[in-house]
Amino acid sequence: MKKWITPLIIVLALAAAFFFYQQSQAQAQSATAYQTQPVSRGTLTAVVGATGTVRSNQSAWLTWDTSGTIAQVDGFVGMTVTKGDVLASLEQTSLAQNVILAQADLVSAQQALDNLYDTALQQAQAQQAVEDAQQALDDLLNPELQQAKALQAIADAEKAVDDAARNLSYLQSPASQADIDAQKAQVILAEDALQRAQDNYAPYENKPEDNLIRANLLAKLSAAQESYDAAVRTLNGLLADTADPVDLAVAEAELATAQANLLQTQRDYEDIKDGPSPAEIALAEAKLADAQENFTDLLDGPDPDDIAAAEARVAAAQATLTQTAITAPFAGEITAVKALPGDQVSPNTQAFRLDDLSRLLVDVEISEVDINQIKVGQSVELTFDAIIGAEYTGTVTDISPVGEATQGVVNFLVTVELLNPDEHVKPGMTAAVSIITSTLEDVLVVPSRAVRTVNDELVVYILENGLPVPIAITLGASYDSMSEILTGDLIEGAPLILNPPSEPIEFEGPGSGGGPFGGG
Repeated sequence: MKKWITPLIIVLALAAAFFFYQQSQAQAQSATAYQTQPVSRGTLTAVVGATGTVRSNQSAWLTWDTSGTIAQVDGFVGMTVTKGDVLASLEQTSLAQNVILAQADLVSAQQALDNLYDTALQQAQAQQAVEDAQQALDDLLNPELQQAKALQAIADAEKAVDDAARNLSYLQSPASQADIDAQKAQVILAEDALQRAQDNYAPYENKPEDNLIRANLLAKLSAAQESYDAAVRTLNGLLADTADPVDLAVAEAELATAQANLLQTQRDYEDIKDGPSPAEIALAEAKLADAQENFTDLLDGPDPDDIAAAEARVAAAQATLTQTAITAPFAGEITAVKALPGDQVSPNTQAFRLDDLSRLLVDVEISEVDINQIKVGQSVELTFDAIIGAEYTGTVTDISPVGEATQGVVNFLVTVELLNPDEHVKPGMTAAVSIITSTLEDVLVVPSRAVRTVNDELVVYILENGLPVPIAITLGASYDSMSEILTGDLIEGAPLILNPPSEPIEFEGPGSGGGPFGGG
């Protein structure tokens, strides 16, 4: 009995040693095959990805509205312009007649509009018209006063005729020696006054022109010079056998004018000497009524319909005139030029492209599945295939409230503004856009590829003594390649297996039963 018990014990011992050797080798091989990393806490960022194209804040092709020949081109590529800047213009002689006449139409229409708006001036003019009409009626109703004024006007006209005839006769008659001597004395007096004026002005001659004393003395000097010149001319006329032809002509014209005025005053008197007729009074009363009605209408301001019509005429003339030039409709940078002096153009011919590069935007289409996660103000990360190694940030500025269906897929247009563009980012470039919809701070996270489903339960594996040990978990948010751990006996720092087995591992040994997690 003892002979075979001892060998049996030896065999069992060898078998046990071989089993544990295989187990240790399996553990060593398993430890070598598994990839691990410590369980850690971190930030989990949810993003919605899309692609879009960069565009400027505002862009437009500027085209000609009429036919003609380009006279001047002031815009060039890269030029920064402000709203209203003239970039090119057409030759006036090449324009249609209606365009050429629009300038005159604009002046006339603008004046009419200004007159309508100038209520104070119109009211003053209307009030003066009322006063004039009232005075005319009062004059008709008081003929005695008007007759007296008419007789006085005749007397004044007769005196003017006598004065003009006497002056002409004086010029036509030879001068006496007494007259000559008297005029010589006038020349001497005028010369003395001129000399005094020159002496008084001399100390101030180089003073500034706005010096009041200098200005006053200069005026006196000019008056003295004029008096002296007139006295000399008169003396020369007296010394000559006949008066100066110019002076004679002037005197004759003055006499003719005075005689005409006298004739007119006599006619005026004849018209009123018998008093006004009933028809004249009625006409004056009607004119007064019209003037009063016009003044009353103006007190309420101009008629809105008249203003609207005047503004329409101004706008039509201005619209026609704007056809003669290309102007910038908004501030920006010229990014393309298709206009050269001498070019023949017609309506809709392209001239310039203008872009407002003060803001760069990216329009992206977001699926209806993700659109409700997008909010205005969310942060955005952008990258460009054309700009290697650079990352840019942005923000959501606009979300279309209505989706568009394309081939059965409904997308919504979302606009993103770049916050840190540089000279490398250009309109037209394709951008990869990641819209950050939410951020979880300081949460326990694991790579999603480390999660497995065992018996309808989510588990992750940690490496203990070289063997994978499953731990049941509950997941929270899963973004990109990471997932949040909400519950489970998973501690920070535990060696998490990144490539766990796809099937449950069963470990068997002496006295152990099978099990999905290696237990019996």
